[in-house]
Amino acid sequence: MQTSIEIMDTTLRDGEQTDGVSFSVFEKMHIARYLLEHLHVDRIEIASARVSEGERQSITEVLEWARSATMAERIEMLGFTDHRASVDWIQSCGGRVINLLTKGSEKHCREQLGKNLTEHLRDIEQTVAYARDQEMTVNVYLEDWSNGYLNSRAYVRELITAVAGLGIRRLFLPDTLGILSPEECYAGISDAVDYAGGVALEFHGHNDYGLAVANCLSAVRAGVSGLHVAVNGLGERAGNSPLEAVVTALHDKLKVKTRIKEKAIMGASRLVETFSGKRIQSNRPIVGQDVYTQTAGIHADGDKKNNLYANPILPERFGRKRVYALGKLAGKASVTNNLRMMGLQLSVEREQALLDRVKELGEKKKNVTADDLPFLIQDMFGAGNARQIEISAARLTTGLHMRPHADIEVRYRDQTWHSRSEGDGGYDAFMNALKKIAPDMGLVLPRLLDYEVRIPPGGKTDALVEAIILWEFENRPKNAETSSAGKLSSRSLESNSVGMEAFIREGRTMRTIGLSPDQNIAAIRATEKMLNALVMADLTLGQD
Repeated sequence: MQTSIEIMDTTLRDGEQTDGVSFSVFEKMHIARYLLEHLHVDRIEIASARVSEGERQSITEVLEWARSATMAERIEMLGFTDHRASVDWIQSCGGRVINLLTKGSEKHCREQLGKNLTEHLRDIEQTVAYARDQEMTVNVYLEDWSNGYLNSRAYVRELITAVAGLGIRRLFLPDTLGILSPEECYAGISDAVDYAGGVALEFHGHNDYGLAVANCLSAVRAGVSGLHVAVNGLGERAGNSPLEAVVTALHDKLKVKTRIKEKAIMGASRLVETFSGKRIQSNRPIVGQDVYTQTAGIHADGDKKNNLYANPILPERFGRKRVYALGKLAGKASVTNNLRMMGLQLSVEREQALLDRVKELGEKKKNVTADDLPFLIQDMFGAGNARQIEISAARLTTGLHMRPHADIEVRYRDQTWHSRSEGDGGYDAFMNALKKIAPDMGLVLPRLLDYEVRIPPGGKTDALVEAIILWEFENRPKNAETSSAGKLSSRSLESNSVGMEAFIREGRTMRTIGLSPDQNIAAIRATEKMLNALVMADLTLGQD
């Protein structure tokens, strides 16, 4: 087993084969740069040869940047056994590495190419020789190798022996259809090691049985020097081996090294999620929204007592924090831990009353988050109303062949503010109108990081829509002066009027949720929550 493993990311090539995913030039460039400059993957595979002129433009721009950054040898492209055609195409884009696709099973060779192994080897040798004459690095894929190993082992052995003698750099063993078990993966790669003549082997897994991560670990135990992954497990059918889980398992379970920077994994996940348009599930390992959320009160209590329910996959490794869910299963420690993380403290009696209120809301299936706590505290114990700023009216006009616009009315500090603006959609027009009057109100809005709409299954047109908006509040020094919005931040919590000052000063994100049968109204209600949090914190916040 190798003590250090190379990670080749194929998000931009195999990941782009996900149904409905097509990266623009801008998106492909930004993902490529993030993967190499921030995440520190060893290599990336960015395209297949001869796909389209649009693809040629994308990879040409990526390669121009890579040359200027002295990273051209870390950019790879898939090519085919077509003698000059793929090699010339890749070279015309500035590429220096070809990953040559060959047939790793006798069935694929016979039924897809209509050739026997001798004929196929002749094509492979011809293409490899030409690529090497052009001073290109050649790696070779054995497509459908897993089926080949299981069903035509003699074919695979002869192919590996022949290809390994052609002067290639690496040999890729793909589980193309995701059919292997970890035991089969280990046996197949162990067999390949005996015939590869010292050529470096890499494993390319797919996740059809949900075994991709386990197979990657088996492949490393069997002797591969590299693994192929995709961010968020993007890829055809059930996807490729997920980068985030594979790397974490390598580090923790096999104690092998990679160059991957764990704190950059979340950034890669969000970037690919945004550009691909493929939302990841909330409980996805490492990068899911809820994976560091403790729901049961007993778990929160255990965390308070020397982290009894923490595993080695600590959120801090990935730049994240543990969250304690608030609902009918919450316990006293759930509330205590949330308050402590926000720099808040209540008396024992008031903390119990707050817990009772949280449980009551949970029983009614109300979505309660940590970001709601200051509002609940203000409503239950404060001298004033938690909703100090009110969006009292909003009229959104949208339609085909017309630019959406919004007219809004906001009440705050005994004044009423009116504004009107246009936008690319109804909510965008609303936000543009709000931005116009925010400076006059003494507020600088936070940055909107993410926007998600959830509609319950069933297809009813009158169903409640849940709009979830993630906001980013800029860091603010602890000695920051109060804004012109008021003098609330000097009061104590026990009297209580605030609750958000410490929270926002940390430069944290806030998630607010709005409910309505109308999507835009749900988003406006979520925005109103954010505005009240801003006012309650009594800080002027920066915006990009």
